[in-house]
Amino acid sequence: MAKATRAAFGETLVELIDEGQNIVAVEADLAGSTTTGKVGEKYPERFFNAGIAEANMVGVAAGLALAGQTAFTGSFAVFGTGRVYDQIRNTVCYNNLDVKIAPTHSGVTVGPDGGSHQMLEDIALMRVLPHMRVLVPADYTAAKAAVRYAATTPGPFYIRLGRAGVPNVYGPASITGIDAPDPTKAHVVRAGKDITIAACGIEVAEALEAANMLAEKGIDAEVIDVMCIKPLDVDTLVESVSKTGRLVTAEEHSVLGGMGSAVSEVLSEVLPTPTRRIGVVDRFGTSGSPDELIKYFKLDAASIASAARELIG
Repeated sequence: MAKATRAAFGETLVELIDEGQNIVAVEADLAGSTTTGKVGEKYPERFFNAGIAEANMVGVAAGLALAGQTAFTGSFAVFGTGRVYDQIRNTVCYNNLDVKIAPTHSGVTVGPDGGSHQMLEDIALMRVLPHMRVLVPADYTAAKAAVRYAATTPGPFYIRLGRAGVPNVYGPASITGIDAPDPTKAHVVRAGKDITIAACGIEVAEALEAANMLAEKGIDAEVIDVMCIKPLDVDTLVESVSKTGRLVTAEEHSVLGGMGSAVSEVLSEVLPTPTRRIGVVDRFGTSGSPDELIKYFKLDAASIASAARELIG
């Protein structure tokens, strides 16, 4: 059964508190949507609602971190990163505080809420900040692993979570059969020799489907889940493209400044590689169902496979 990555958020925080972790959740009046409300239900003394005041949400989280708590913030990605960038930069990251920015409803799969709410610039904003680590989990299992890793690792984190249900990439009944991923690594979820497809978030499942399409054409694609965008697992990426010689990146984010940019920047210095980047091309989102928008913005498996065939020639 497909689950949204946001479904892992509040549930995992409650598990961590049950286990004795010193965690608090700070929300901006969206606890039902982000699932941080699960913390408020079981541990009301560890849940703080700042109201529709996202800057205050981050400020409260910073204060709690200075008081010795591990603070997770909620809200939607467009508000939880864009509206509060100054507070994240100058209060959280500048002081290297133990605050985890983990908003939900990122990317075009926010759906009918439209372009004003479809955050496509958040990876770019977060990955340039000193001290910030950036995780983009592919599914529910990966999201649980990301939250757990952030909770037990000091310093600022950005965890990008989504609204829509996504296929299970990890776990016993998953596409790959691979157990929960290591959040510090990029993972080869399908081995291949002809081309590398590096994807993150919901695009990992699309990349795996694209690899199946390519296999029908005699093309053996290797698929890598770039869950950890900062710091980037350069060794895994270089090992793959050294073998395949070609790269397609795929992300539910602008092609400017996101995972594809991060990978291309590194490879341009250590191993220049012919590359195609799949993402939203320098524009805002629009209203529609998640499935419609994935196809409309050419983030679907067929578009990834087409880019790979074009690159191979």
